[in-house]
Amino acid sequence: MSEKINYQRRRFLGIAAMTIATTQLGIFASALAQSSKTKSAVLDMTKPRTTTSFRSLKQINAGVLNVGYAEAGPANGRPVILLHGWPYDIHSYIDVTPLLASAGYWVIIPYLRGYGTTHFLSSETFRNGQQSAIAVDIIALMNALKIEKAILAGYDWGARTANIIAALWPERCKALVSVSGYLIGSLEANKTPLPPQAELVEWWYQFYFATERGRAGYEKYRHDFNKLIWQLASPQWHFDDATFERSAASFNNPDHVGIVIHNYRWRLGLAFGESKYNEIEKRLAAAPAIAVPTITLEGDANGAPHPDASTYARKFSGKYAHRIVKGGVGHNLPQEAPREFAKAIVEVDGY
Repeated sequence: MSEKINYQRRRFLGIAAMTIATTQLGIFASALAQSSKTKSAVLDMTKPRTTTSFRSLKQINAGVLNVGYAEAGPANGRPVILLHGWPYDIHSYIDVTPLLASAGYWVIIPYLRGYGTTHFLSSETFRNGQQSAIAVDIIALMNALKIEKAILAGYDWGARTANIIAALWPERCKALVSVSGYLIGSLEANKTPLPPQAELVEWWYQFYFATERGRAGYEKYRHDFNKLIWQLASPQWHFDDATFERSAASFNNPDHVGIVIHNYRWRLGLAFGESKYNEIEKRLAAAPAIAVPTITLEGDANGAPHPDASTYARKFSGKYAHRIVKGGVGHNLPQEAPREFAKAIVEVDGY
């Protein structure tokens, strides 16, 4: 029996065992043995279920962390790992998750280091926010969960992390969905100045974080600071206070400020990384191509810094497609347009 047939059979059996008593999501059951194209059409027709929280969180030791994560769907389904960005958290996927779970996927949504219930196993571990460290965290999580290969999807820090794994460890990534495309960075490239208007409008917080005043300000005002970032990054997303507060709770992690400040200082060459990641960073500095099947997404109202799709399309050497998600969709695309995000995952799974 082929891998494809096995996956379809496992998805069907997983769904049969589930007790999700909702007509809205039950529509997916009839599509499980059909093509990715058909399942995408069903996703397109179906309104996501609006929920306010994940049923429960799990914790697992993985690498230097004890990782907090939500999961849904049958454990024998094809794994999908959804990665959040800054300053957001796992609730970016609160409506994406039930769509994918009902389509037979095993969905894992981890808190990145410095967020929510994820914490370091040792007080002596350096609170490192550099890109390679976060990617290694996710590889360690996959190892701990005994996931050999998964579909990876994310935005912001999460997209960059997924990009890195797809580029350097393609054997661990079945397919990729990346908001804002190719986000792998290098310290050398980050030295290049931008036009003054871009520096003012798009990167002001990086310069703020470069100062001790900025660190103290983020520590004191992280709630209001991050709410401002949400508003600037998604100017047409009219989220309510309850939606923000669900995610804001994750910023109370004791390592949050240290991780965020280090991430942005490291990008500007103002903070050292760890030598154990030097070889990975050297490979990333060469801007490696990504050969796994990929769909990149962009919201039509993304107010955060992001590259133009024409500048990164060539970095994806495998089967590739780009989608613009319309309707005033900003930076937090999975939460603002969950159906479109879930549809991209189903589609790329069929590549």
